[in-house]
Amino acid sequence: MDRALSVQRPVVVAHIRALRRSHPNASPAQLVRILERRYLTAITTGGAAVGATAMVPGFGTGLTLTLAGAETAGFLETTALFAQSVAEVHGITVDDPVRARALVMTLMLGKAGTDLVRQFTGQAFRGGPPRKVFWGEMVTSKVPQAVMGPVADELRRRFLKHFVKNQGTSLVGKAMPFGIGAVIGGAGNNFAGRQVVTAARSAFGPPPVWLPLELEPRERKALPTIRQLRERLPSPRKAGRRDAEDPTL
Repeated sequence: MDRALSVQRPVVVAHIRALRRSHPNASPAQLVRILERRYLTAITTGGAAVGATAMVPGFGTGLTLTLAGAETAGFLETTALFAQSVAEVHGITVDDPVRARALVMTLMLGKAGTDLVRQFTGQAFRGGPPRKVFWGEMVTSKVPQAVMGPVADELRRRFLKHFVKNQGTSLVGKAMPFGIGAVIGGAGNNFAGRQVVTAARSAFGPPPVWLPLELEPRERKALPTIRQLRERLPSPRKAGRRDAEDPTL
């Protein structure tokens, strides 16, 4: 679960650059909306696909539950990629796995997670965090490293209870036959994903006007074609003429 809740930053940066290449004129706000749509589509499709296996002949409940477990890990990784991507678009670098996991767990916990973060940040800053600082930035960069340990531990404890309870119900629902599992799997993931999207909007506030330069796609130098290489080479006639005129050759 720790591995699934944090994604290495190079993967996140590459993800945003690829998105930028396909939408070169999109503003940061539009990129965030695209990230939200892709995230909801991915997790909804994954949940519905696993639920649909319950009505395939030859697929037993045990196999469906096994696939649901793998899909749950994919759900966590997709959520982590989405959360860290939104943070990067807002100009917040997330290269610490502890902070990355804390961000994702807080988003998935909803109000309980944000209340816990505000409680710890209030203690760390003696009365409250600095003004005009959203809680997403507090978790990913502003909270001192010494405070992040207790915050992450408490978040993990609450998150495990929340996650086991919700996913236990979801696993049973996805295993139901006659297409019911597909509906429950897709709808359940979509509902959880929309809560994450709403929490991410409150975590970081409005997107910036400009995308950080580091996230802009790097220009790829095209390799020369065979025709271009031939054009760069001297023609045999000119080469022979130079050889005849130069006595040293």
